[in-house]
Amino acid sequence: MKKITLLASLCALFMAPQLVAQEAQEVQYVEDPSQGVLVNDFKSNWFITLQGGANMYFSSADKSRDVLDRFAPAANIYVGKWFTPVWGARLGIDWLSIKGMGDYGVAGFLPNEHRTDGYYKTRLQHIGPSLDLMVNLTNLFCGYKPNRVYNLSAYAGGGGYFTLARDIDARGEADGWTGSDKVLHWRLGLINSFNVSKKVALQLDLRASAIDGVFDRANTENRTYFDLQAYLGVTFLLGKQDWKAPIVPVCPPAENCDAYRARLAAADARIADLEQQLRDCLNRPVETKEVESNAPLATIYYPIGVSRLTREDNNVLGAIAEVMKSNPNTNYVLTGWADNYTGTDAFNKQLRQKRVQGVYNRLVKNGVPESQLTATTNDGSLCGDLGEKYVSLDRAVTIEEAK
Repeated sequence: MKKITLLASLCALFMAPQLVAQEAQEVQYVEDPSQGVLVNDFKSNWFITLQGGANMYFSSADKSRDVLDRFAPAANIYVGKWFTPVWGARLGIDWLSIKGMGDYGVAGFLPNEHRTDGYYKTRLQHIGPSLDLMVNLTNLFCGYKPNRVYNLSAYAGGGGYFTLARDIDARGEADGWTGSDKVLHWRLGLINSFNVSKKVALQLDLRASAIDGVFDRANTENRTYFDLQAYLGVTFLLGKQDWKAPIVPVCPPAENCDAYRARLAAADARIADLEQQLRDCLNRPVETKEVESNAPLATIYYPIGVSRLTREDNNVLGAIAEVMKSNPNTNYVLTGWADNYTGTDAFNKQLRQKRVQGVYNRLVKNGVPESQLTATTNDGSLCGDLGEKYVSLDRAVTIEEAK
């Protein structure tokens, strides 16, 4: 970790002047769609679409009509907006002409178009509003690219149709159009869009619709039938169409890094040498020295104002007596202490004397010769100038070897 930190520091030191110069002269800031996109303002990403095409209607009796005679024209106009590169919506007016087959008296039947199989040709006109929710599949799965030419979008929606049918005069002839019904429809579709410029796109719109309320049988309830449609269209793109993207810096590469590589290699060698020196130092044997200890042989501590020895103290003094008897040529000094923060001087003087005398008597009782022992008192502080916080350490008798 230290090596990495040092290398980073050296890199910053070596590269800083050139990076500052490059940023001042050559660094550019551009929008980068690969970093994500930002939602545009509301006035952007609108469009108007005009479509024209054909449809084929599927009802229960339509199979009796020639396939080529079942195609009918259709047209639409939409106004829409993309709210994000993926999601959008459009609102428009649809016109749909339907060719079918039906019984006598059904909506749109043509009395002069009777067939030998008992059916009449029918013709209806639908016009009405619709609303679609759109999703750009290309941007959803492949990511947004501002200069993409082809986009595949799916949509789902629906609306209502005001239905017009042929009016039959007194002679049984078709004469003009009259209102017949109001129906609902639902649809799913795919839009293949080809951008020919920043403002114009061509479209192939493929759609499947379910239309409710249209029937081909007399004296029966309304049913839902299906219709397939295909449109060619042109879309006019309004306002800003490219999506905003995060702004990122574009930094030019360093002109030549050989000098920096050489300096870094030299730094690596120096670091390796320092690491080796550190390892050698850590592996060097540690010299040991015997240090004369000034610590007492033992210390007996007392509660405040107490000079009597406890059972534990007597046990400790018994063990100390054995040490003293095993070293008959060594003399020992017993020193009595008392803290100077509580009690009067006269009381503390007497307390020191009682404490040291009690220890002296116990050691003699345990077999230590009186010639090895010297009892004394000290009216100072055992712990020096540590203060009142440590006064409990001054309530003691110390046992040390005589110097």
